[in-house]
Amino acid sequence: MNRRLALAVLPLLLAVTACTSGTVDDDPAPRPAAAERPSPFQDCATLSTAPTAASPGSGPTASGTPGTTARAAGGSALPELTLSCFTGGAPVVLREVAGPAVINVWASWCPPCRKELPAFQRLSERTAGQLQVVGVNSRDSRSGAQSIGEDFGVRFPILVDQGEALQRELKRNAIPLTLFVAADGQVRHIDASGALDDATLAKLVRQHLGLAVPA
Repeated sequence: MNRRLALAVLPLLLAVTACTSGTVDDDPAPRPAAAERPSPFQDCATLSTAPTAASPGSGPTASGTPGTTARAAGGSALPELTLSCFTGGAPVVLREVAGPAVINVWASWCPPCRKELPAFQRLSERTAGQLQVVGVNSRDSRSGAQSIGEDFGVRFPILVDQGEALQRELKRNAIPLTLFVAADGQVRHIDASGALDDATLAKLVRQHLGLAVPA
């Protein structure tokens, strides 16, 4: 019985093998793997260099007006964290990010983050040479962050914090979260009020960093 079954199945196996071989022979050569899309974000190489138009002691005084007081009341240093850059290269020591700077913590799955990111891009463009705008992408997928950068035209440097280390250090759970860092490296203000628009960002930069944002 088994011998008869084997003889009956053998022609079918030969036919299947022929079809498979023929299909492979007729197919075109395999396509090379698609190259990874280039990052829309800037690299992080210059984050430790102060903006060219910012003087070392500039920033708001304790009264909130522009001046040269080294440390304003209530300031604190950035956490001692090292984060990778979205574009690769050497990791960035967060405390070495040169101010004045605005550091925005965001994720692609966070609606208020997506709403405010274009305003941060415009802030980066309007204050070029005076202020560094830096993003920290938190607990997000690389593809999600990449898509946001491409779709929303976000170009400023992005650090990656998949483990929410910065939020834990700041004892903050919600995002978006924005840090305003003076030229002396002190965090003057942390904003967690929700999506920020152009006018609110300009007001906060002037109030806490002593810089006027061009219209």
